[in-house]
Amino acid sequence: MIQGVKTSLIPGTLVALTAAALLTGCGGSTPTVKKAEVEKTISATLEDQIGVAPDDLTCPGDLEGSEGTTMRCTLTHGGDELGVTVTVTDVEGEKVDFDAEVDEMDEGEAAS
Repeated sequence: MIQGVKTSLIPGTLVALTAAALLTGCGGSTPTVKKAEVEKTISATLEDQIGVAPDDLTCPGDLEGSEGTTMRCTLTHGGDELGVTVTVTDVEGEKVDFDAEVDEMDEGEAAS
């Protein structure tokens, strides 16, 4: 494990993110941020904030661009597994703003 990472990824770490959403349908559709873009954006932002990216960050699917929508992702680093709650905070046209908060995972939540 890289020194200092575990303490930097402690629960409660809040990452403010903005991503350009990709539309899933024609006019009037709810914008979505592709799964890979959510994972890449959170990982890159954590790396910018603490100096190292997590070993892995996995989300269950695309993020729907509706204010208040939440999604749970899993962050792993150095043998530790933490939850990440992603929350859409604002949507303007095709731009979706979201926050991601690193937190403890419930025992039944971890993938086996």
